[in-house]
Amino acid sequence: MEIIDQHVKGIMEGCKQRARDAGLSFEDESLEYIVTNRDMIELSPKVMIPTLYDYWVHDVRVISGKGLYELYPNNPYETVINTRPPISFYNDNNPDWLNVMIFYHVLAHIDFFQNNLFFKHTWDYDFTGQALADKRIIAKYRSEKGRWVDYIIEFARGIDNLVGYHDQVSNAVKPDEKRIMSKLDYYFDIFLQKEKKVSQNEYLKEINRYNLMCKPTGKRKSDKLFMANEDDFFIDIRIKYPEIDAFYTKHIEKKEELRMDVMQYIMKHSAFLEKDENKWIKSVMEIVRNTSIFFQPQIRTKIMNEGWASIWHEMLFMKDDRIRGHEVDFAKVNAGVTAMPKVGLNPYALGMRLFYHIMDMDDRGCYSFEYLNLHDEVKRQKYNTDKGTGIERIFNIRENLCDFTFINTYIDQEFLNKHKLFVSGKRLNKERMTWQYYIKSRKAEAYKEMLIDTLYHPPVISVSHEKTAQGPLYLVHKFEGKPLKVDYIENTMIGLEYLWGRSVRLETSEPASATDNPHQRFVNYWNPPVPAPGAPVTPSAAKQEQKPISWKRVLYVMENRKLIKREIN
Repeated sequence: MEIIDQHVKGIMEGCKQRARDAGLSFEDESLEYIVTNRDMIELSPKVMIPTLYDYWVHDVRVISGKGLYELYPNNPYETVINTRPPISFYNDNNPDWLNVMIFYHVLAHIDFFQNNLFFKHTWDYDFTGQALADKRIIAKYRSEKGRWVDYIIEFARGIDNLVGYHDQVSNAVKPDEKRIMSKLDYYFDIFLQKEKKVSQNEYLKEINRYNLMCKPTGKRKSDKLFMANEDDFFIDIRIKYPEIDAFYTKHIEKKEELRMDVMQYIMKHSAFLEKDENKWIKSVMEIVRNTSIFFQPQIRTKIMNEGWASIWHEMLFMKDDRIRGHEVDFAKVNAGVTAMPKVGLNPYALGMRLFYHIMDMDDRGCYSFEYLNLHDEVKRQKYNTDKGTGIERIFNIRENLCDFTFINTYIDQEFLNKHKLFVSGKRLNKERMTWQYYIKSRKAEAYKEMLIDTLYHPPVISVSHEKTAQGPLYLVHKFEGKPLKVDYIENTMIGLEYLWGRSVRLETSEPASATDNPHQRFVNYWNPPVPAPGAPVTPSAAKQEQKPISWKRVLYVMENRKLIKREIN
């Protein structure tokens, strides 16, 4: 692995200038490295972060990747990571014209990393430097504690998909001091109504008294101003309700407790981890948690990110005079990257075409009530107000949306019709013993639901503070229609029992029928089997296929490394 030479760096700097002229925004500094395909294989398990901590699973994946490469050699073009400065890796046999295309793709990725709000918590530090410091800490502990360090990493990685990523982003966008409820708001919204449960008449009198005190200035006084001046209003409140300060403090602490994810809660409340000989475990858990939070936005913006990079490498590359004579080569490479499969999902192709569709629709003024109220298909196709604001809209989307909101907001019937997209199904041809694919639906809602179902969505599992106060760690799975993967429950709960130092409970939902495979039934419920062409279907059979699953709550108990399952009445 080596830094690119000055000739290639000059090509990159030229691409930067053209990208900025087109509206992309990114920092000046960047690092580019030339790597071999085998270097890529060794870096891939560490998510292309060379300084990430060592872990035995990474080594296994490297061995697996090398074996796969022997059978199916491939030539990845580039990889870029979101650091300060951003680092990108390029194959060692790319010609100059291909580097021009790849550099535009990479710069669009960097623009996305540095402007999308879901990455905001990653903007203020260099992750590669932090990862190096973390790697040294883990290496130090490994020299002292031996294999126990790997056990802790494995236990922590078993729950690192449950981290409070959205709270982290929320804190970055709106700091804690702006999100905490003021004492004045607490007094009116919580204390009077829920704690004291005053009558409506008394509540309105208190509001009127406050408004009368604010009337001389004509402005609402802030809570800090009241407290700083010991205003008569709060003096009276303390005389009438001397407990208000204690109630307010307790309310804020409770809010903070409720916002903790499972890993945070264990690190703060585990009596086992509080022992002097075990405090090092917290450092390892914190490293695993911070690493997971750093990579969360990349998982949640895959379609948008790749679509954004693909649309810009296409638009900028075609205008670049340095590609003359290589238009056909570009067309071949670009088609391979952005081809739209009939079955399956290519995030590059889907994201790029959806951005193009949004630009076209907005340029024509189609995101308006007038257009939405048109029911004549011919008039819809000819509709054009020459609004011309499509480029502004996609920049706004790039800043504020993630994959879920992107798909849920902008996938429409026009998009499906334009690209002849559909939802496919699969059935077994028993005569030939082969799988047959068929068109299941051409409706936008069905296609949107299919895409959303492929997105990253970890289970929502939180700690029940009331039940955990009794001793065992009590986890509650918020059921959203999908059962947990039962194959992973035992190993994960063994790790949790060790970290908590006591037994662990997990409350979740499973199908009521214990004889059926819950995951197979779940698949059949959402994708009911379709009979072969010409096969008779009786009304009773069709009704049975569409019958919803009934769910029951169950409790998994892990105690002394033994798992027991009970039904909850």
